[in-house]
Amino acid sequence: MTGSTRAAAPDAAPPPRRGRLLATQRRAGWILVLPAVVALVVVTVVPILYGFYLSLTSYNPVERGGPRFHGLDGYVEVVTSGAFWQAVGVTAQYALGTLMLAVPGALGLALLVNGRFPGVALFRSLFYLPRVVPLVAVSMIWLWLYSHDGLFNYVLDLAGLPRVAFLTDEDTALLSLILMRAWKALGGGMIIFLAGLQGIPKTLLEAAAVDGCGRWRTLRHVTLPLLVPITTYVVVVDLIYLAQSFAEVYILTAGGPLSSTTVVNMLIYNEAFEHYRLGNASAMAFLLFSLIFALAYLNIKVLSKGGRR
Repeated sequence: MTGSTRAAAPDAAPPPRRGRLLATQRRAGWILVLPAVVALVVVTVVPILYGFYLSLTSYNPVERGGPRFHGLDGYVEVVTSGAFWQAVGVTAQYALGTLMLAVPGALGLALLVNGRFPGVALFRSLFYLPRVVPLVAVSMIWLWLYSHDGLFNYVLDLAGLPRVAFLTDEDTALLSLILMRAWKALGGGMIIFLAGLQGIPKTLLEAAAVDGCGRWRTLRHVTLPLLVPITTYVVVVDLIYLAQSFAEVYILTAGGPLSSTTVVNMLIYNEAFEHYRLGNASAMAFLLFSLIFALAYLNIKVLSKGGRR
């Protein structure tokens, strides 16, 4: 008995070795991840913290003495200024106008290519193509289309109509930006809606057909209600992106004419790099960040409710 017990004792040794192996693997994992964590902290966390510090100062790099701490005075100055709320209004018009065109358009394209017919893969690729083209490149293309000698004015000439100053007229500049951004957003929304359409159980559609529902009634009473979570996701995510708009505005209009296209990010740019008021610009940036964070939180809450259902 004693000999057998002693003989079995060495069999209990492997667990500590396995434990040491797991600990070594964990340490190796942390070592591999460490460079990415350090890079994230250096290029993201540190600038955010420094930006928040600047938002509490009246820092102007042109003036001597460095940043002067003044607490929340910068935030008070921003929220009581007419320029900031005008930029918020322009951003809201730009975002809502883009969504009103892009979301129904993306859904329509998804319904159009949701099927099997010759060339469907080609059409899906063509409709999605604007989504993968960089925004700067798209903006440069549309800058030419909108120019005095561009394609749109050429077509107006052929039709015998007067030319339009798309980007330099206060009445048309914002609408021109909306049309460009909606066109670019169509492809991304189409893919998401297409995934939602193909996820609808065929049995529901067949049951609707058996009950005598035509295509329109099936779309209205079956398809669209099932796409509500998808639609909410598309709207909120697009809102988050549109709230951060800058490149297309800077390239096409630079915020003009008469600030009619000055979105919040354009105002932040002007404050920081035209007037060198980095403190106020940082305060505006954190107010915009708060708005985007609220939209992201809303998106998470809505999606979690949809998942529980």
